[in-house]
Amino acid sequence: MSGAPAGLRLRPGYLSAQAQRDLLALLREALVAAPLYTPTMPRTGKPLSVRMTNLGPLGWVSDAEGGYRYQSTHPVTGRPWPPIPDILLQAWREIGGYAAAPEACLVNWYAPGARMGLHQDRDEQDFDAPVVSLSLGDTALFRLGGVRRSDPTRSFRLGSGDAMALAGESRLAFHGVDRIYPGTSTLLPQGGRINLTLRRVSAPG
Repeated sequence: MSGAPAGLRLRPGYLSAQAQRDLLALLREALVAAPLYTPTMPRTGKPLSVRMTNLGPLGWVSDAEGGYRYQSTHPVTGRPWPPIPDILLQAWREIGGYAAAPEACLVNWYAPGARMGLHQDRDEQDFDAPVVSLSLGDTALFRLGGVRRSDPTRSFRLGSGDAMALAGESRLAFHGVDRIYPGTSTLLPQGGRINLTLRRVSAPG
């Protein structure tokens, strides 16, 4: 993509229609053990506009008391997170191209009116590892900037089945979701969008 930070890898249509349905079925099973919940902002306790859960040995959480962090258990149930499905581990290998396995998969559900402000993913120890994400459901308008908040941004759409990696220079780029386009996919009966974000938290070895 012209003007994008080096290291951005876009794979439109990475997941076939059947693969999307298969992945959604696996997610529904996982949500029984680790239901969606609403994280809150550090200090203020203001709820985020997305609901979320996690898969893998570690999960990203946020609340007023502890702030942004990774932990091994669901903040509501207290149980360990479900494992990351093989289909997502394969995406990590094929798109991320990183030897060490991901330790966390954030599962964010965007309702039709939800958004995510510009931010960096900086809560990990290993910035050499990419952040790999896959989209299911309604199309999102994704905004990507540079490593400084003041850098120019560009926007592009991510549809159901699209995959992306932020690696290299783009690993610490500011990014966010400006809007969801309702009715652009029939995958999710209730509408909205699911974004799955694979991350390596600790440095290998």
